[in-house]
Amino acid sequence: MDDLPVEATPREAARPLWLLAELTYRCPLHCPFCYNPTDHTRYRDELDTGQWLEVLRQARALGAAQLGLSGGEPLLRDDLETLVGEARRLGFYTNLITSGVGLTDARLGALKRAGLDHIQLSFQDATRELNDFLSSTRTFDVKKKVARLIKAHDYPMVLNCVLHRHNLPHVAQIIEMALEMGAEYLELANTQYYGWALLNRAHLMPDAAQLREAEAIVDDYRARIGERCRILFVVPDYFERRPKPCMSGWGNVFLAVAPDGTALPCHAARIIPDLSFPNVKSTSLADIWYRSDAFNAFRGEDWMKEPCRSCDERAHDHGGCRCQALQLTGDARAADPVCDKSPRHEVVTQAVRFAPLLRRESAPLLFRSDANSVRLHPRESDSGASGE
Repeated sequence: MDDLPVEATPREAARPLWLLAELTYRCPLHCPFCYNPTDHTRYRDELDTGQWLEVLRQARALGAAQLGLSGGEPLLRDDLETLVGEARRLGFYTNLITSGVGLTDARLGALKRAGLDHIQLSFQDATRELNDFLSSTRTFDVKKKVARLIKAHDYPMVLNCVLHRHNLPHVAQIIEMALEMGAEYLELANTQYYGWALLNRAHLMPDAAQLREAEAIVDDYRARIGERCRILFVVPDYFERRPKPCMSGWGNVFLAVAPDGTALPCHAARIIPDLSFPNVKSTSLADIWYRSDAFNAFRGEDWMKEPCRSCDERAHDHGGCRCQALQLTGDARAADPVCDKSPRHEVVTQAVRFAPLLRRESAPLLFRSDANSVRLHPRESDSGASGE
């Protein structure tokens, strides 16, 4: 395989450390905050087992050490155990990111034998009523059973719950649920507004008081429980004064491969219209990572506009999120307007301020589903396009 030495690569690109294999966009849940693309029905032509195995081998040869197996719901792939086994043979640390639906005792045993290292299990809430409403399924009891199975198979467990206006008042209950289940790590990631979450932004957007109260509860639990369960609380970008260093910088450490084989520097990158993202079916990962225009588009600082270009924080936050900049300003090269140095910062403050008004005037929550995807993107979805 063509493995270009780091010193010869364009813009001094480092090697990728983290590979996210989005095995499928199919999912039994219908969460209104899903980060999958709203036109996910375009991408029905999934990589087959042999193609995914080749992706793993090329990524490991490039230096990737951590592998996330994600979706959609990765358990819908019948070859998951085969992929895990090859990842173990190659030396990856593997993390299954799952809703838990379909994770039986027998399948957990097979995944353990294949060499799976870690499981991240998602809940939508600590109550059956809200969990099942937000996923538009009856899965709360299924998830609780899966949590017990994970511990019975002696796995370390990350419990994940995406936070928003509806479940922020339940933060204490969510923490108590994680403690009861024996989770070693609890990720409370407030909704970031991409994909389906952007469509539902007004309905999901909390207010500042909700966030402050929830964060105070988290801090109190941290002080009381110590290392029993480590809690991560991620504030939504819209409530920050500085942008997060998205993916530690575009094309710096993170490489995602979508179900159809499209290689992406972040989950949402497809939305940037003037970039053509290469596909692993026709291009090697070395060429994609080091030489493609898409992965080099926002590496380094040459692409930056003011105020990022002269900002003394640019090496830390890399100008923020390119997808968010596009969504909120129409320009992927603009400063992320989350930053209060951005001349467009008001679009963020106004989105927060006017969310209650927009909730009253907008349609109800739009749940992720194939039917809604087709309705939103009728031409693309009906075309049978593979996404290449």
